[in-house]
Amino acid sequence: MSIIYSIGEALIDFIPKQKGVQLKEVTEFERVPGGAPANVAAAVAKLGGKSSFVSKLGIDAFGDVIIDALSNAGVDTSKVLRTSKANTGLAFVSLTKDGEREFSFYRKPSADMLLNESEVADILFNEGDILHFCSVDLIDAPVKGAHVKVIDNALKEGVLVSFDPNVRLPLWESASDCKKAILEFIPKTHILKISDDELEFITGIMDEKSALESLFVGNVELVIYTMGKKGARFITQTKEVDVDAFNISVEDTTGAGDSFIGAVLYMLQDKRINREMLSQLSNSEIVEILTFANACAAIVSQKKGVISILPSKKEVENMIEKRAKPATKIHV
Repeated sequence: MSIIYSIGEALIDFIPKQKGVQLKEVTEFERVPGGAPANVAAAVAKLGGKSSFVSKLGIDAFGDVIIDALSNAGVDTSKVLRTSKANTGLAFVSLTKDGEREFSFYRKPSADMLLNESEVADILFNEGDILHFCSVDLIDAPVKGAHVKVIDNALKEGVLVSFDPNVRLPLWESASDCKKAILEFIPKTHILKISDDELEFITGIMDEKSALESLFVGNVELVIYTMGKKGARFITQTKEVDVDAFNISVEDTTGAGDSFIGAVLYMLQDKRINREMLSQLSNSEIVEILTFANACAAIVSQKKGVISILPSKKEVENMIEKRAKPATKIHV
């Protein structure tokens, strides 16, 4: 089976045991391994796919917790390095009543920021592999160079490259620095996953249709637009397919987007979809992929935590089978 490589940060999320209060008012937290790229790798593995995580952690207890969680999920952690020069990153989270989040990060620097270009030079890609990355580690640090190196190597080998900006402004010196980095890396990717609350910030365009069209630059062949309770949209330059979300009671949205894109990548891996086939997927295949990913995200949103609650393929299929079939819209 091909491998889905995910590169970037892994950290410990401290999830509040209280909802509906500001972060300063939270008195109890639960320790949960996280970080978007790590979550994606775990989502793929829990679904039955083959994934490998590329990062650097501190030589500390929190790093041990992350390694154990990823290994238990079935992720290959052989490319996760350890360092004594920085600690594993931490994130403290508060939740509103509807499950939305506020973050406070401790990573100045964190170990993942020290991953450098030479430490990823030996990653060899094979036919059918996929590379996924996010924006948090595109900051002005050695890890940005590591991303450039591994992405360039993936592109040379004809590997599918996936990018979820996953905007986290508190981790940047300024919003403009974040936007600049994201716009720098979008042309390097074939698959871009973007949420409705990120679209205007990244593109600078208020009109949704125009903003989405502007994302087709460089290598971009597919934009996956997530709209929360409204579902998700699969967009190529020739068609758009919308699939509604599942109607659920949301407990915590932490990791929902990561599980969604992890499920999409797993489906592409399972179907052996390469770059040439990406824009040729049939409408029924697209509906199947988005329905599966929506179900995966819905399962995660009904619980607290991420890696420990990520579903198996069977759990996702059971949800799809038991729930009303989501509405779809197809525009060619």
